[in-house]
Amino acid sequence: MDLRDTPQQAAFRKDVRSWLAANLPEHWGTPAFEEPTDADDRVEFLKTWQRTMFEGGWAGLDWPAEYGGRGIGIIENMIFYEEYAAANAPNMINISVGPSLVGPTLIAAGTDAQKQRFLEPILSGGEVWCQGFSEPNAGSDLAALTTRGEIRGDEIVVTGQKIWTSFAKQSDWCILVVRTDPDAPKHKGLSFLLVDMRSPGITIRPLREMTGEAWFNEVFFDEVRVPKDLLVGELNKGWNVVMTTLAHERGSSAQHGRLGREIGALIALAKRTVRGGKRAADDPAIRQKIADFLAHVMILKMTAYRSASEIERTGVPGPEGSTLKLLWSELDQRVKDTAIELLGEQGLVPEGDPLSVEDGYWQHELLWSRAATIYAGTSEIQRNIIAQRVLGLPR
Repeated sequence: MDLRDTPQQAAFRKDVRSWLAANLPEHWGTPAFEEPTDADDRVEFLKTWQRTMFEGGWAGLDWPAEYGGRGIGIIENMIFYEEYAAANAPNMINISVGPSLVGPTLIAAGTDAQKQRFLEPILSGGEVWCQGFSEPNAGSDLAALTTRGEIRGDEIVVTGQKIWTSFAKQSDWCILVVRTDPDAPKHKGLSFLLVDMRSPGITIRPLREMTGEAWFNEVFFDEVRVPKDLLVGELNKGWNVVMTTLAHERGSSAQHGRLGREIGALIALAKRTVRGGKRAADDPAIRQKIADFLAHVMILKMTAYRSASEIERTGVPGPEGSTLKLLWSELDQRVKDTAIELLGEQGLVPEGDPLSVEDGYWQHELLWSRAATIYAGTSEIQRNIIAQRVLGLPR
């Protein structure tokens, strides 16, 4: 595999780098810029930045041009995310469900009317989406969900509960999976809906995480009426649509760039940190760990490019995305564990405390990294998918 840019890719990379340098928010990345900490303010900030990228022609690059994208190849899209990570540009996780998951799902499975209604507001940052998949008793085994969708005339009436719904409080719309045929086998009888979060009958309860934030939520649906024209795909055949969404969620192309930058921060931390009278960076065991991390980032990059080549060939993401998800999520945790190993107990001092290191950055990242091997499918689920669908092993 040749990872060197072609002349066209090199020119594209230069354009990305130049545009980001010219358009990132003023004073971005310096103490003079204070990122919003309130969740609502953070979402508004990111919607503005999404609009800036949209107007500059840098949103939804791999979306077809007819839907507002540029129709570029997946390799060029990966180059964009590599440069985006290298520039430490705004983390879009608060509003990422729409551009990363809903948009590609609607392009693949939505009706013309749904594409016309939703794709432009998703790409321009006009509307924020959340993902109503997991339930208290249906997380890794998503097909065991029990939230009901009862057909009543031209509506599907939803009753049930979802959990771990990121940014539900700030969202305008939700992609929701419900059981519309309770008598069918569990992977059958499911339907995929688009739900207005302002609909009567929706109750949102925040779940405070160990980071102190409340990104996740419980969402309750009590006789919520959803027009049937907001059904994606066929009634009772929503599992295929779910698989399309999850394939995009697991096959993120940006992770090797982000992790490479974070390992760079870890190296800087090791050079600043003194242990036993010498720099941590001079400890052979620490140097070996960091070298191992960098090798795994290269493996992750090569796997991402191999997966991208397969998507270019077939047009759809495959189960190989589970390999990427497993690789980056477990590597992410090892990197954060090592940072705290360097800092000792001081590394666990939270943000706002005068004794914290880098205002609690590594403490927060350590706690947040615990979720990496759970969301988008646990590591156990990813290993099962790899075993069965990639290696062809029996169940």
